Amino acid sequence: MLSSLSIENIAVARQLDISFGEGFTVITGRTGAGKSILIDSLLLLCGAKNGRELLRTGEERATVSAVFSCTPSMAERLDTLGYPPDENGEISLFRAITADGRSTVKINRRTAPLSALKETAPILLSIQTQSERSDFADKATYPALLDAFADDEAERAEYADAYAALTEVKAQIAAQREAMSQREMLLDILRYQKKEIDSARLTADDEEERLIRLRTRLKSLEKVTKYAGIVVKALSESEKGATAAYLIERAENALSQLGEVVEGADEMAARLANYRYEILDIAERVRDALDEDVGDPAEKLTQIEARLALIEKLERKYGATIAEVKAKRAQIGQKIADLEDGDFRLAELEKRLAGEVTRAGDAAVRLRAKRTAAAEKLSAEILSSLRFLDMPKVRFRIAVTPLTEKGTPLFRADGCDDVDFLISVNAGEELGSLGRVSSGGELSRITLALKTALAGKNDSGTMIFDEIDTGVSGGTAERIGIMLERLGRNTQVISVTHSPQIASVAPRHLLIEKHEEDGRTESTVREITGEERTAEIARIIGGISVTEKQTAAAREMLTKRTKNEG
Repeated sequence: MLSSLSIENIAVARQLDISFGEGFTVITGRTGAGKSILIDSLLLLCGAKNGRELLRTGEERATVSAVFSCTPSMAERLDTLGYPPDENGEISLFRAITADGRSTVKINRRTAPLSALKETAPILLSIQTQSERSDFADKATYPALLDAFADDEAERAEYADAYAALTEVKAQIAAQREAMSQREMLLDILRYQKKEIDSARLTADDEEERLIRLRTRLKSLEKVTKYAGIVVKALSESEKGATAAYLIERAENALSQLGEVVEGADEMAARLANYRYEILDIAERVRDALDEDVGDPAEKLTQIEARLALIEKLERKYGATIAEVKAKRAQIGQKIADLEDGDFRLAELEKRLAGEVTRAGDAAVRLRAKRTAAAEKLSAEILSSLRFLDMPKVRFRIAVTPLTEKGTPLFRADGCDDVDFLISVNAGEELGSLGRVSSGGELSRITLALKTALAGKNDSGTMIFDEIDTGVSGGTAERIGIMLERLGRNTQVISVTHSPQIASVAPRHLLIEKHEEDGRTESTVREITGEERTAEIARIIGGISVTEKQTAAAREMLTKRTKNEG
């Protein structure tokens, strides 16, 4: 439930800190006192647009924060989104807006994107404003509303999987037909690309790297010849003087003759032998660089440059590396094969499509069966609630019918069904779609009936109703209040109302007032009880001047509620 709400610099509210309790709470106040501030602030926490127009005059920044306590199922869903409640099972939402249009969001004190509010807030609360109630007149929302009541998650998942496969095969068929309509042109292009890559005779994936290294060495060939020759002559091969290997060999032989007279002479001679072998090995490896036959270096360099230019050209067109060019060649070959065998492939896809249509159709039938059963039950619950809400002649039915086009199933992402909420308010009238035949007052009652039915089926969190009494009479408003109070026994319900009947039914009553402080208007919220609550309900009944008779009526309303609770 919603535990607390803090509002700073929203409209006439400089600072509001409100605590909420369980069950049903009403909020009342004079026109302009700031009741809409609470709804607007909670809508900001639901991810509503920036709302710079809500900033208190003269302020640069406004904030809204709320703390919710979560049920285990809510905690599981929030954890899936990456925003689990804290160790106390609570989650906090925070939103700041500034005059320059910037917005800051935090969830449990962690910075989050605005989209995170739009994902997490619906798990915690639902807000029924007048505009949202009108959404129930939109037929497109009916399948989702029915699914919220039905235990059809498995059937919807099965259908979604089949629908995705069906859609994929249809896309492949469309692409294949498009390709076949331009087959000869595409084949000419693909065959040219294949020939261009094949003519390069690409083999090793590292050919380019090896050619670059060889090009670098050929460009330094003069340097290699000069210094490699010096190394070889100094170490092992010289016509004009003694080499390092020769001198070390002489020293080694001389030391071997001193073994009996110089201590360690044999060991030193062995070490010199090792040095001589190392020197000869170095000289041999450098000589290999001199002896490598590269032919004419200039001609070889020209060949390498031409080969590298060809490889780079292919890489610009087909891939960043030789490996990618070869992979592209394989794809081109497969496309050529597909186009050359286009008729066969199309027939195979059509065969697959028939199978996917059957699978999706079977899944749609199973989903429809669940929806039909749920529609019958939900219709009965809504009808019972509507009759209680002073609509004795109402008839209501949720119709679930197969969607077809020219006699074949018409598959959509949400199923293969047409779902309609049908209602007849007055005796003798035909059933018609809810959106076309319902007034504002009727939509308010239907909304409440539907929300009541869904609350019994799902973990609905806090439910907030903004002026649900609009367009209804006093007796009907009392019945709405009774249903809100009953709904509040299982979930937290908060209602902003102008109705004394609804206000008198609620166990808890919050009053919004405005007053002047330091020359500026400010709103405050506080809980009222006893005679103060009686006075507020009498004010709602009487308007400007409250009579003793209206006060007595208010007292009678509250006494009636107390007796009912008893």
